[in-house]
Amino acid sequence: MPGRSGARPRRFWEIWLSPADQPAWARPLLLAIAGLAAVLYAWNLDRAGLAPYYAVAVKSMSESWRAFIYGAYDPAATITIDKLAGSFLPQALSVRVFGFHPWSMALPQVLEGVVAVLVLYRAVRQWAGVVSALLAALLFALTPIAASVFGHSMEDGALVLCLVLAADAWQRAVSTGRLRSLVWSGVWVGLGFQAKMLEAWLILPALFVGYLIAAPPRLTTRLWQLAVAGLVMVAVSLSWILLFTITPAGDRPYVDGSTDNSAFAMVFGYNGVERFGFSFPGAIGSGPGVAGGASGPAALLGQPFGPTKLLSDAYGPQAGWLYPLAVLALVLAARLTVRTRRADPVWGGFLMWGTWLGTVGLLFSVMGVIPHTAYLSALAPPVAALSAAGIEMLVRLYRDGHPAGWVLPTAVLGEVAWAALLWRD
Repeated sequence: MPGRSGARPRRFWEIWLSPADQPAWARPLLLAIAGLAAVLYAWNLDRAGLAPYYAVAVKSMSESWRAFIYGAYDPAATITIDKLAGSFLPQALSVRVFGFHPWSMALPQVLEGVVAVLVLYRAVRQWAGVVSALLAALLFALTPIAASVFGHSMEDGALVLCLVLAADAWQRAVSTGRLRSLVWSGVWVGLGFQAKMLEAWLILPALFVGYLIAAPPRLTTRLWQLAVAGLVMVAVSLSWILLFTITPAGDRPYVDGSTDNSAFAMVFGYNGVERFGFSFPGAIGSGPGVAGGASGPAALLGQPFGPTKLLSDAYGPQAGWLYPLAVLALVLAARLTVRTRRADPVWGGFLMWGTWLGTVGLLFSVMGVIPHTAYLSALAPPVAALSAAGIEMLVRLYRDGHPAGWVLPTAVLGEVAWAALLWRD
């Protein structure tokens, strides 16, 4: 979209004015969407409730800096919780300032949600333009599971924010080929790991494939840039585990979720492969084999599986209202850009967001039991981004009289039918 040529420079306090390279209406609409998100996420803040086990840990972390650093369950820091502490640190700081209340624990997630809406706008704007970016921000803000996780004291809010920040930095990297932006993308994935562990790494195939195919530098440069960013990502991801590994056992809390006081076993076993029924040395069993005694591939294959799992009445209404539109956008983009040049940031964006959606969707379909519907919040950003870009693409094709323009009314009818099906369920 054309910018406001000839406009005077914006003063730093005039946040409601769009930058010179954006339409005058872009910033006011974005702020309105962010305000709507803040209202939705904070609507029931005083009734946000508590997760008793983690709420006790947050209270302890707010009272003791030792407990804060180690993510301990008790103020004396004798035992940790069964998760990494990253997502609980903002909650502990909030409780330290405002006191121990359900709303003070949920407040950081509300702020994380509003920031995620703003960052998603920036990421999509770099890729698909202002209109698609505003649509993506609105669709993301209105996604039911997003409104849920950003209104309660859950780890998933911090995870989603970190993933969106990683995608935003990646978008700058794939457009410019700059290593610094790619490294920042790795940093944000690492911080997402601190929030929700291995779930943060599900975005890595999307970032890797998208950059490898669409970034402007030559192949050897792209490969070493990805290697450097990957090393940074691993270092940030494993920093808490390293802290526990190098600290003598007598000088730190015992690691819950493990049988041998191992942070590695807690993260990659109890919260990792054990979820799929595979045993891990030193980890307490947490997967489908616990109840029935089975473990390994047999337990995994005995669980519900299939692409229809995320379309069911248990999960579809949480994040799946726009699945058909997101998939249609991917198919149409692939068809229209089949002869595009390699370093095309537009196709690269579709590839990244589509791989993100496919990777997370496939894993959740394989997962025997999704522990909580909050996990689905990782699907909200790619669904919103792809759907928004698809809407603008379809409208543009229809207005231009393109042969593919007929897809627009078909997509509208399909979405109405799909929404009616979900509503009925």
